[in-house]
Amino acid sequence: MVALYVASSEAGVGKTAICAGIGRNLLDKGKLIGFFKPTSADNGFDRDAEFIKQVLDVEEPIDIIAPVISDQNNPASKVGGAYAGISSGKDVVIVESAGGQSPGGDSEISEALDAQVIIVEGYSQDLSSAINSFKEFGGRLLGVVVNKVPENQSGRVHDELSAQFGESGINLLGVLPDDRVLFTLTVGELAEHLGGKILNHDEESSGLVENVMLGAMYVRYGPEYFGRKRNKAVVVRGERPDMQMAALETSTRCIVLAGSTDPKSIVLHQAKEKKVPIISVEEDVITTVKGIEKTLSKTRFHQEKKMPRLAEIMGQHFNFQALYQGLGVAE
Repeated sequence: MVALYVASSEAGVGKTAICAGIGRNLLDKGKLIGFFKPTSADNGFDRDAEFIKQVLDVEEPIDIIAPVISDQNNPASKVGGAYAGISSGKDVVIVESAGGQSPGGDSEISEALDAQVIIVEGYSQDLSSAINSFKEFGGRLLGVVVNKVPENQSGRVHDELSAQFGESGINLLGVLPDDRVLFTLTVGELAEHLGGKILNHDEESSGLVENVMLGAMYVRYGPEYFGRKRNKAVVVRGERPDMQMAALETSTRCIVLAGSTDPKSIVLHQAKEKKVPIISVEEDVITTVKGIEKTLSKTRFHQEKKMPRLAEIMGQHFNFQALYQGLGVAE
């Protein structure tokens, strides 16, 4: 059995997605996979761990794979017993850092678990300045993954970071492009975050919202305007059924009616034909859009239907061969 510790210097950079992608790839190769994520008492229920349990078909209950470690000043001393039950009978155990560790906490935990380490970092202009912090893992560090890189810059970023990391003896395992599909909301999640009510087709609430558009000013430009983006949520004033009908002629995941105005019967009929949910919210259009933007900025990787896209991206941009060689796991 080998352990892989997945850490980062900050939250929200995609650790859970990377854990899921690596785990699925190992499962496809017939490996027995475990997952472990020690959490702090302040975190409460861990949705990341619950998601990984689902997509990797982990047998152990959530309180075992995500135990609460109350002493954050010395977390390494607390994880050993909890980890022992997870690792038994597994080929690889993926350990996701909970983040917020004391200085050196990740290094101490990875050493306590005898785990190899990869670092996931979000793309930034000064990423090279973080190189020194990676060295605290010593020989346990297998490499770094840089996530959410603007797609039109991924080639340049890969070449530059390969040179910079190479000079420091650090392996660049992947440069993953920013992909809208991986960090989208479902219709149901959108309604929940907006405090809205789904008026119809609740069974379609699992559809992924990839784009957001405002209602156009003039109806004669409606279908052409709304046709520019697919799988979108359209935010429009409730008293504009013309705009709502125009949006329903294009690829639309849901209509968000601002201002608590009931939709006209003709709109409801068309939405029924197209199987498009309508969400009613109390706020005005501008406030609603700001709420959606805020929600999207905090969206996490929690939908299994995103896994095929993740597998495609990692298959193209992540060096599984180098990872498995470092872990001593035959492909």
